[in-house]
Amino acid sequence: MFRNEETPEDECNCKKILQGDLDEIKHAKILTITKGFKNITRITDEQYVKQAEDCETFLRTRKYLPFPLSEEEEAFPVAYSIVVHHKVQNFERLLRSIYSPQNFYCIHVDKKAPQSTITAIGAIVSCIDNVFLASKTEEVVYASWSRVQADINCMKDLYKVSSSWKYFINLCGQDFPIKTNLELVHALKALGGANSLETQITPPNKVYRWKKRHQLINDRIQTTDQDKSPPPFGIKIFTGGAYIVVSRDFVRYVLEDPKAQVLMSWLNDTYSPDEFIWATVQRIPGVPGFLRAHSKYDITDIYSISRVIKWAAHEGALDAVYPACQGIHIRDICVYGAGDLQWIVNQHHLFANKFDTDFDPIAIRCLEKYLRHKALKNYH
Repeated sequence: MFRNEETPEDECNCKKILQGDLDEIKHAKILTITKGFKNITRITDEQYVKQAEDCETFLRTRKYLPFPLSEEEEAFPVAYSIVVHHKVQNFERLLRSIYSPQNFYCIHVDKKAPQSTITAIGAIVSCIDNVFLASKTEEVVYASWSRVQADINCMKDLYKVSSSWKYFINLCGQDFPIKTNLELVHALKALGGANSLETQITPPNKVYRWKKRHQLINDRIQTTDQDKSPPPFGIKIFTGGAYIVVSRDFVRYVLEDPKAQVLMSWLNDTYSPDEFIWATVQRIPGVPGFLRAHSKYDITDIYSISRVIKWAAHEGALDAVYPACQGIHIRDICVYGAGDLQWIVNQHHLFANKFDTDFDPIAIRCLEKYLRHKALKNYH
């Protein structure tokens, strides 16, 4: 089950799937719902722990890159934060696909995660020198400050562990790359020190999220009737997403600038502060790579390179933003199926969300093969 040359998912022709072949996509869909197929493609937490007892064999059989594939990549290290709370197989396949020895990877495992998840991820991480667990972990509650704090904890660790990395990218366990590491480096170099993240004027239906105080009650964020004080320093609050591609200097500002500390403290009792913190910091004059606060400078999730997500409300119709989801929807987000791959690999983003090996392992397998083939084809 740990061999990478042939797996049960390889019963499908990935090349045809990536070309949009409808018969092959139908074959993949039938396979994923066939009784027993998921059981033979699933790697359990316990199996990961067992395999990681022999790190050399684990890294070799799982095909982790033992060296950078180019001098250009070696000279441009990237720092990653990955926040995980379940689905170890999803996480490990993500890590393997973005792994390169010159990069740095901080893994934040939710304190509330099952013990088997914590143990398995710890075992995997212990095998790789430039991958480490966050020194401080949080009990992450949906839409609370703890989600932001998890990334900040990793930012601090990554900033201390090396002064060589150029950019910071935060991920969750159900993201997956759609570019090779070399393509990613080229995209980051093209930014020229700028940042890439969604940042827009807050729509009226979201203003209450930062105008009212919110409290954590029974592991849920509740809106109160108490008004918050105005944002500090007259800062205008912008909205965006939780996931960002930012320079090392941006990270330094977040960690060290007094104004940033005050803003973060103020956002602590808002609803879903991960949607506001990065989008707002990006519009503060003087922040490395900042954008002016005028609406003409707004960046949507379509233009940010951080990740592509298919939202149910924006897909399917002739004039829709995205074609219809070929997988399933969880909380209005498409969990991609194999039929989405042809569209995904033609997007300009660095990552796509969301994938689930429990739902469609073939989609991830085909992306793995596509990226590895492309990376090795360019290796000299």
